[in-house]
Amino acid sequence: MRRMRGRWWLAAIRPRREEGARVVWALPKGLIDAGERGIETAIREVLEETGIEARIVCKLGDVRYVYTWRGERVFKVVSFFLLRPLRGRLGEIPPGMELEIAEARWFPLEDAGARLSYHGEREMAAKAFATLNEG
Repeated sequence: MRRMRGRWWLAAIRPRREEGARVVWALPKGLIDAGERGIETAIREVLEETGIEARIVCKLGDVRYVYTWRGERVFKVVSFFLLRPLRGRLGEIPPGMELEIAEARWFPLEDAGARLSYHGEREMAAKAFATLNEG
């Protein structure tokens, strides 16, 4: 999240997908590497997927869901953190990440409900909005 022109803005990504697949806007996320903690993963994934080096403000919460992959049910927990940018330029992602990420873009945080594709991520954006507008 960043504050610009009196508004909060959210960095979202458009993952690269097969030709003809629906357009998806999502929050940066990824798998925890060996020896990494969730917070470290969040910082790394934001840098890799957006080009922004950021710092953690707080944990927003977890999203839990189940999906089927290759005939197996998979239970997944994704932790989301509120981050603020330190340096970098949105969209200037490290070499090789363009295979995963088609685009990164700033959206007004209040538009996240209409922009983000996944219900749990829309909930996390609403939590971020509430957190940033407290007090």
